[in-house]
Amino acid sequence: MTYRNSRTVKPAPRLSLGLALAVSFLMPLAACQQQPQAERPPLEGAAIGGPFTLVDKDGKTVTRDQFKGEWRIVYFGYTFCPDACPLDVQTMMRGFNIFAKAHPDLARKVQPIFISIDPARDTPKVVGEWTGAFGPRLLGLTGTAEQVNKAADAFAVYHKRGADTAGGYLMDHSRISYLMAPDGKPISMLPTDKGADAVAAELAKWVK
Repeated sequence: MTYRNSRTVKPAPRLSLGLALAVSFLMPLAACQQQPQAERPPLEGAAIGGPFTLVDKDGKTVTRDQFKGEWRIVYFGYTFCPDACPLDVQTMMRGFNIFAKAHPDLARKVQPIFISIDPARDTPKVVGEWTGAFGPRLLGLTGTAEQVNKAADAFAVYHKRGADTAGGYLMDHSRISYLMAPDGKPISMLPTDKGADAVAAELAKWVK
């Protein structure tokens, strides 16, 4: 006599067509939601940057349009500054050099620029000699008072002549190193107050 197992195996429950479609739709959606979104530039949409016409160390005219397609680092200061400007620019350029050593191809797409806010004393020759002390990549620009004021206003830079002293007058001004995109839009302020390594890291974060 042959005995058969009296137990029967029940088939697994089947998903309804509607439920199956809902699950298949939600799975990729959930996966997309888990992907981190790209960080927005801190200065995105800010009214910073604009047209300017200045001159370089040789007295040649330089305009904003000449930098189309290039990243730019822009700092406003003056060569007779006793402390803040040399410190800021030194940190800015040291950070740029660290970045250039790690990313030489990207660094070639970046133009560091120093713009004087003291045109009465900062002639093209003076600016050229001063910026040359920080390396050949730093471009120094100056111009007439009207040209300098227009450039400073475009970058929302505060500047004002201080009182006369025995050693000459000082200039009050903003201390900001702007990173500008190839299309001329503002990206971020380089953290010169945190040191050269922080500047290099900020450049590496945005310059691609």
